[in-house]
Amino acid sequence: MCVKLHWFVVGAFGLMAPSAGVLADAAPGIPAALAAAIADPRRPAEQVKLDPMRKPAAVVAFAGVKPGDHVADFMPGNAYFTRILSDVVGPAGRVYAFIPAEQVANCAPSEIAGTRALAHEQGYANVTVLTDSIANFRAPEPLDVLWTALNYHDLHDSFMGPANVAALNKRIFDALKPGGFFLVIDHVAASGSGLRDTETLHRIDPMQMRREIEAAGFIFEAQSNVLRNADDDHTRAVFDPMVRGKTDQMVFRFRRP
Repeated sequence: MCVKLHWFVVGAFGLMAPSAGVLADAAPGIPAALAAAIADPRRPAEQVKLDPMRKPAAVVAFAGVKPGDHVADFMPGNAYFTRILSDVVGPAGRVYAFIPAEQVANCAPSEIAGTRALAHEQGYANVTVLTDSIANFRAPEPLDVLWTALNYHDLHDSFMGPANVAALNKRIFDALKPGGFFLVIDHVAASGSGLRDTETLHRIDPMQMRREIEAAGFIFEAQSNVLRNADDDHTRAVFDPMVRGKTDQMVFRFRRP
């Protein structure tokens, strides 16, 4: 999401039918590389404090990221997940942190300062920070996983153009290896609301998002309820103190055939 310069999980829409995808909870065992990444003492204290809300062990395990993978963190914000993904994929892997030029131009610099700083921080040689317009997004090499957290709804908003979402989803599809995963986390909007709340509440209707991504050729493979919050009624903006940090969030995994 973007805090403009002038200015968490399946929601109450319910579970998909079994034929539409598999519902998955957090894996009972966390891989050693992932556990070590979350325990990394280099992680900023302000990010570690977010762990109870963001549940990184569960969502990264659900995405299937493993040592040696090549991953893109799309709109990584302050590199909360970028740092974890870097540790998980290890020296044999690679993480590309993609910051859209539209975000640079229209959002508070503090939103991406952490990612930009990571490019100069020791111990993250496997991270490459990329910046370009949404229309020019491409991966330098075929990817195992493309990850985006709490930003997909922004693609439809004025500060992003809005983006040509259909074209971007096709670029994401093309960036992945066959069998590669597209992992999306976002704030849930009311069922049937479509794109109505993307700019005002910073939420998106899960079925709207799913239709858009499937239209690019992806297979909806699974959803996790690890960030579900049934107490969120989807009527408040995600920055509202009543729900900030505890919104109802969807976690969807799509696969390129």
